[in-house]
Amino acid sequence: MMFVPGNNPAMMQDAFIYGPDSIMLDLEDSVTMAEKDAARLLVHHALKTIDYGNTEMVVRVNPLSTPYGRKDVEAVVKAGVHVIRMPKTETADEIVELEREIEKVEREIGCLGRTRIMAAIESTLGVVNAFAIATASKRMMGIALGAEDYCANLKTQRSPEGNELLLARQTIVVAARAAGIDALDTVYSNLNDMEAFRKEVELIKGLGFDGKSIINPRQIEIVNEVFAPKPKEIEKARTIIAAIREAEQRGTGVVAVNGKMVDRPVVIRAERTINLAIASGILKEEDLL
Repeated sequence: MMFVPGNNPAMMQDAFIYGPDSIMLDLEDSVTMAEKDAARLLVHHALKTIDYGNTEMVVRVNPLSTPYGRKDVEAVVKAGVHVIRMPKTETADEIVELEREIEKVEREIGCLGRTRIMAAIESTLGVVNAFAIATASKRMMGIALGAEDYCANLKTQRSPEGNELLLARQTIVVAARAAGIDALDTVYSNLNDMEAFRKEVELIKGLGFDGKSIINPRQIEIVNEVFAPKPKEIEKARTIIAAIREAEQRGTGVVAVNGKMVDRPVVIRAERTINLAIASGILKEEDLL
């Protein structure tokens, strides 16, 4: 998910050419108070007029407690945004309130249920309430970590090792999995250390995250490389899936691959590998038929 400032028309126009899976147009932290209204108008027109293809379009609105939040929601829902990202989410009630605002606009324009919600968790209270936030609405598609505000609230600062984020990351992944939604990791802002960035992406993949928030197109390739399954992993997964299908055709629940019994967790991992391979463009769904 690539962050793009909502007050930068050139970046909004060109963001999709780099091939991110998701573009997040930002109306919050990257936009000064003096530019909030102008940025909202720019984002509205970008969503209405630019062909972003199959790219998921997300807008980070301002909190509803500010003078800008409700206006942001109205503008981007009317423009057809796929997902609204609510920043600094601390309680489930904030998601419920956002859902009410979305529904009000959707009813007005006749597209009830179209807009989904992502919550950014950026404080200790948000981490404590992660599962309640993740299950606050049927519109929830994911929760994300915002590390800078979280570390400030924790009264510490980010380190290269990321030990201070470990509990928050694990809590967010567990909450997302329990709720059946996605988990996205925070941005890494040091563009001069791409090796450290790669290590962080490897870490968060290992923790179970579905993806990474980024701030620069240079980071896209590394995220894709880390998350894409290796050829041996894909071949093993395909073998397992083929064995499962053969067992189903025989009407038996007993599955063996290379003389070893295959249990449910192994199947789940194989399915995950295949899904990542398809999402990465390595496999096509018809290849599995």
